[in-house]
Amino acid sequence: MDASVDLELDRLISKRASQDRRPDPDEQEETWKASVRAHTARRREEMRVAWCEYHQDQVARHGGVLEALIARHEEKSRRLLADADRGEGIR
Repeated sequence: MDASVDLELDRLISKRASQDRRPDPDEQEETWKASVRAHTARRREEMRVAWCEYHQDQVARHGGVLEALIARHEEKSRRLLADADRGEGIR
């Protein structure tokens, strides 16, 4: 065989071998999709935890405010009842 033919055959064989080592585009796409699904699931879980913490914090904040309002209204009511018992007018 001619040396140029041998070189060409070697080049073609090498090219074919390198193509065989390349990842399959369909496999790459499936891997990418799986990666996106995992990222989305992680992000969704992070957001769920963050919203849960937010609402728990709101419960604590609102609870304190409501307790103070309830106590204030109870005190006002007690004063008005005491004034009525003493025959005093509304202040």
